[in-house]
Order: sequence, then structure tokens, then C-alpha cells
Amino acid sequence: MNPLTPGDLLASDEIALLDRALLEWGGPARCSDELAVGMGFASFDDLITQCKRLRAALKAGSPLAAVDWARTLIAAEIVFVSDLAGTGFEWRTTTGLDDVTTIQALRVIQRKLGKVVRAYYGKRPSDA
Repeated sequence: MNPLTPGDLLASDEIALLDRALLEWGGPARCSDELAVGMGFASFDDLITQCKRLRAALKAGSPLAAVDWARTLIAAEIVFVSDLAGTGFEWRTTTGLDDVTTIQALRVIQRKLGKVVRAYYGKRPSDA
């Protein structure tokens, strides 16, 4: 599948949610190297570097490969929900977004990205 731009797949508010979720990894979220690897990154440091790259691509409307969509989605899911590794309970405080609106938007994003990330269901998103 050819790389798709954010605008090909998602509404602007959905893109903004993913952007904000990725930003959380550089702030209040707490991630181990092991979790970062499980999400498809090489390490925690790579997670931070890749989140910056992915955020720039989302903002610029640049095409993303399926593996990058999978990494973006799982990183957003975990940072929102997990209080141990992500922002969790503090999500509303740090982002200004309430839980109900966020989970509803994530469900829509999951459906929209389903065909794009299908190859990564139950697998670690990696380039291999």
C-alpha cells in the first residue's frame, strides 16, 4: 500500500488528537525501553525522536507508511490510557481534552486506520 497522507485518512481534529498524544511522550508520559520496543520503536530515545518526526509529518500533511500509522496509533492509545506508562489519569490536565471525547475520537481513528494498519494487528510495528 502506498503511503497515505493524514488528510487522506483523518479529519483535522483527529490529526490534532494524534499530534497531541505523540507530544505527551516527551512530557508527562513515562516509558521504558521495553515498552517503546513493543510499540515498534528501537528504544525510549528512538520513541522521542520518532514522535517528533511523526508529529512533523502529521502537521505538514506528509505521507506516512503503514508502519508509521501503526506506531502512531499504538503510541496514542497507550499514552492516553495507561497511568503507569502514559499520561493516563492526568490526560485531561495535560492536554485539556476530556476522556469521553478522546475515547470516542480514538474509536473513530481506529476504524479509519484499520485497513492501513491491518498487517500489524497482534504484531510489533516494525519495518521488517
